Amino acid sequence: MLGILSCLTFLGAFLSTSKTSVSAEGKILRHVVLFKFKDTATPAQIRQVEDAFRALPGKISEVKTFEWGTNVSPENLAQGFTHCFLLSFSSDKDRDAYLVAPAHKEFGALLRPNLDQVLVVDFWAQP
Repeated sequence: MLGILSCLTFLGAFLSTSKTSVSAEGKILRHVVLFKFKDTATPAQIRQVEDAFRALPGKISEVKTFEWGTNVSPENLAQGFTHCFLLSFSSDKDRDAYLVAPAHKEFGALLRPNLDQVLVVDFWAQP
């Protein structure tokens, strides 16, 4: 878990300097989501989840930026988490609207049968 938290800390520091929409107060809310899939999840099912998650920003206007990737760390500290998704929001209100959006709920229903664990960390990016 320490490795994952270290990675998230680095990721936040790195991304806080990237170009993205910011709130009126100059803050960016980062929403980090890590997935560990069930051993029974097939590559096709995982690809379907990836595609569905990538489609969310086009369906939910509150998402300001979206990035994702799969673990390539040589440290062997990922504890089975393979996928990382990073979304940015201008406010708590925008993040909260994303969480209850019908498209997000539909995505959750697609994801759930293949998901072993999920880790979510939200933070206000610091310079």
